[in-house]
Amino acid sequence: MAFDTHLADRIRELLEDREDVTEKLMFSGICFMVNEKMCICVTSSGLLCRVGAQEAVKALESGNCRQMINNGRAMKDFVYVEDIDLRNTAQLRYWLDLCLQYNPLARASKKKTK
Repeated sequence: MAFDTHLADRIRELLEDREDVTEKLMFSGICFMVNEKMCICVTSSGLLCRVGAQEAVKALESGNCRQMINNGRAMKDFVYVEDIDLRNTAQLRYWLDLCLQYNPLARASKKKTK
């Protein structure tokens, strides 16, 4: 399954004023890295948001997303956004803002040595 390129373009537009954004192919989609840390991804499974454990719990309680599971383990800082209208710019901005707020607190992944 391919990721939603239109949604990826909309995120690019929302992030276009930032100089610390790069893109990386990950999770069967495109991830937007901020300060070299995964921030938000458009995947074949939907929108993957790195919002932190506290915001993830709140989001999961509201019922409009699901926890990211990787190799059978729940990834506490990540949620897949589901039953909201991501075509609505205000809702997309809400999730992107949550990701950007958490980004300075997020740990960077370890660099792989070649």
